[in-house]
Amino acid sequence: MTSVLILPGFENSGPAHWQTRWEQELGCRRVEQADWFHPLVGDWVEALAAAVAAASAPVTLVAHSLGCVTVAHWVARGGDTAKVRGALLVAPADVDTAEVPELVNFRPVPLVPLPFPSIVVAGDDDPWAALPRSEAFAAAWGSRLVVVPGGGHLNADSGLGSWPQGQSLLTELR
Repeated sequence: MTSVLILPGFENSGPAHWQTRWEQELGCRRVEQADWFHPLVGDWVEALAAAVAAASAPVTLVAHSLGCVTVAHWVARGGDTAKVRGALLVAPADVDTAEVPELVNFRPVPLVPLPFPSIVVAGDDDPWAALPRSEAFAAAWGSRLVVVPGGGHLNADSGLGSWPQGQSLLTELR
């Protein structure tokens, strides 16, 4: 069994977000960022690298939104992925088209194959990434794509609670 590292996106995941629930209910560990509201790609990649390096066992990454983009940047920059057994990449944000000044430094989204098994989960009506873009991320990263009809950005606003479907996907990767 692997340990699970939670990678929230821009502005972190609040108390009603499934990532926070998983942290509390499943014993996952959050990768803390120095600044959730003014993210810098280099800092976020370094925090991920440090968390993976500090893990005493293999890890499974569970990323949401900008956290997914962080994983892609980490891989593209030659991160040490030897301990990573898989990644659940939920609602990757299309920062290439997002009109959010704080996210511009994450452009472009790296479209590189991930060297570990991965699943991209996307809402078919995600306001942060059109479905064709999520499909392109999954194809480029070598990920299996799971589409959630009416799932939105698959965050607290989506009303997922502890998100049993996501937990099943996590079990597949672990």
